[in-house]
Amino acid sequence: MGRFVFLQACALALLASSLASAAIVEHSFNVQNLTVRRLCNEQVITAVNGSLPGPTIRVREGDTLVVHVFNKSPYNITIHWHGVFQLLSGWADGPEYVTQCPIRPGNSYTYKFKITGQEGTLWWHAHSSWLRATVHGALIIHPRAGHSYPFPKAYKEVPILFGEWWNANVVDVENEGLATGAAPNISDAFTINGKPGDLYQCSQNDTYKLKVVQGKTYKLRIINAALNNQLFFKIANHNMTVVAIDASYAKPYVTDVIVVAPGQTTDVLLAANQPVGSYYMAARPYLSAPGVPADNTTTRGIVVYEGSTSTTPLMPVLPALNDTPTANKFYTNLTGLAGGPHWFPVPNQVDEHMFVTIGVNLAPCGGNATCGGPLGQRASASMNNESFVLPSNSSLSMLQAFFLNVDGVYTTDFPSVPPVKFDYTNPNISLDQSLLFAPKGTKVKKFKYNSTVEMVLQNTALLAVENHPIHLHGFNFHVLAQGFGNYDAVNDSKKFNFINPQTRNTIAVPVGGWAVIRFQLNNPGMWLLHCHLDVHLPWGLATAFEVENGPTPSSTLPPPPADLPQC
Repeated sequence: MGRFVFLQACALALLASSLASAAIVEHSFNVQNLTVRRLCNEQVITAVNGSLPGPTIRVREGDTLVVHVFNKSPYNITIHWHGVFQLLSGWADGPEYVTQCPIRPGNSYTYKFKITGQEGTLWWHAHSSWLRATVHGALIIHPRAGHSYPFPKAYKEVPILFGEWWNANVVDVENEGLATGAAPNISDAFTINGKPGDLYQCSQNDTYKLKVVQGKTYKLRIINAALNNQLFFKIANHNMTVVAIDASYAKPYVTDVIVVAPGQTTDVLLAANQPVGSYYMAARPYLSAPGVPADNTTTRGIVVYEGSTSTTPLMPVLPALNDTPTANKFYTNLTGLAGGPHWFPVPNQVDEHMFVTIGVNLAPCGGNATCGGPLGQRASASMNNESFVLPSNSSLSMLQAFFLNVDGVYTTDFPSVPPVKFDYTNPNISLDQSLLFAPKGTKVKKFKYNSTVEMVLQNTALLAVENHPIHLHGFNFHVLAQGFGNYDAVNDSKKFNFINPQTRNTIAVPVGGWAVIRFQLNNPGMWLLHCHLDVHLPWGLATAFEVENGPTPSSTLPPPPADLPQC
């Protein structure tokens, strides 16, 4: 009897501790026009609460986050909480026309969800047109009170957000590209925490500075919020220790260079162990697609040691723009922290196998017109030769159609394998018109609740070989292996890491190569899978997963919030 009373008291104490450690964290986002001066020009942008980047949100694992979004801008808007699991809160995930209709100008919507089983660096951003170029910010999830990091605590934590800047209205840039069928104009600069740095015109005083104390260690929470470019990043004369990626702890990895794709986050420990002075931090793009026009400029900030009188910071030697070996070395050396906080082992049993080709395509220009894309056609993109179209003319979002069991918004016939097998990465097929045109539609893949999926993501050489960052909403996945060329099921499967694979929500599929991921669909709803290069999403490089409800109330999608925006 005494033992039972003791155990009961322990259970109640644990419950009380858990409840006490959870809080409701509330924010208001005012989305509106903001005039800023960059690169010698004044530009009107869309921003949150008058800042670029937007506000940093800090929560603890177990907290409930409530964000009231007031759309005072001239554009439709939604907010996506990139990497958040959204367990039974899929209505708050945010992609326009997928989980909700947009928040119209003059209207508002409240996002409310619980942060469960995650800690680390995530971020939030607009998921409407190209607005995430300036509508974004960090979402930092600290451990619960009384819990610690699986590495020494840093003296200070600093968000580092990479961005991309246009001397133009980004909505107009996207619309002009879509109207002509050509690729949109490239950016004019990259930024660190909203500042371009002193290599750009009129930017000598528009350079981010990080002040450090010699002998202290800093945690940099690095987020690539750029729209269309992966980035190399270095700090002169300093190594960094990677300790987490995409809010999943990693086995510590020491490196002098990191690579981060759009959508990805990387936490690094920076030891201020060099002589007192000033050192540039710098980022430039990793351009994997040869011959494709791109912004090849460099943004930089300055790490300034306390007491430094240096006026000439040291500059790091950055990798070449097309340095695929360096990018591949970084990505493939990352592993998960097996047994660490929130670690979950690779599921053994696979219920669904998928082989998904990803790449750029063409769409007919229409009539006798000539468009600005290759071969006089429209630029397009696809997965498994299906080019995804958001149901923007529907009166319901895809999640509403799922919840209400309404037909006609989407179909569930997305193929598990490509309709035609070919030599996927052979450059000689680049302009094969029998392969270039992909039909448009809103096709999704339907799964049973709790299904485990193993997916091969295979890049193609259609039009151009390129590294594609692929993001899965609502779930993390294990990266079992990655490599170059066509995936070989017999030999490449022998390379699978089942012990401590890296865990991500966004994978940079190697240029002219493949990656194999495995994940468990334990959350009912509608979940987008798409390329996180914003130039490719409106072209159709996406699909979605319909995950059926489970057998219990705790595995069933609840009704939508009362203020859910209507189409």
